[in-house]
Amino acid sequence: MAYEAGMDLVEVDAHARPPVCKIMDYGKYKYAQSKKTQQKSHQPKLKEIRVRPKTGEHDIETKINQARKILEHNDKVQINVLFRGREIQHIEEGERVMKQLLDALQNDARVEVPPRLEGKRMTAILAPKPAVGKTSPKSSSSAPAVSTTPKTAPPSATSNGQSSKTASPGETVST
Repeated sequence: MAYEAGMDLVEVDAHARPPVCKIMDYGKYKYAQSKKTQQKSHQPKLKEIRVRPKTGEHDIETKINQARKILEHNDKVQINVLFRGREIQHIEEGERVMKQLLDALQNDARVEVPPRLEGKRMTAILAPKPAVGKTSPKSSSSAPAVSTTPKTAPPSATSNGQSSKTASPGETVST
């Protein structure tokens, strides 16, 4: 039957009695499965932001906003402070710019590689902080769980030897 349709007979569950089989195009199925796994995975990229020790305040704010957008996409950010010519003699200016960038991004990112001087550039790598809101909220876990099953009292013996009855909603009890 599968051969006539140009399909494959695929065993879905071998442990079931009787075994469960399905007629399908197995190559197409495997291709669709591989596409699903590829779409779900996000490979974090390393993106670079370059500044100089003499970069203006407004330009630094623009670079901070660019870094925030990169971090929102779960990508890493490499911050480079480039020194040219005699600027290397005033490393404190580059450290000031790097500190300003790191302070502004401390709520959005964690420092993966601290700032260090490599030749004529100072580099630091920032990674996005793990998202707190994507997991189950912790505030609701401290609240008591509410049961949806109706609670009824067990029958108890009264002083005259008769058991008492509990009435469900809409029912009357006669004694």
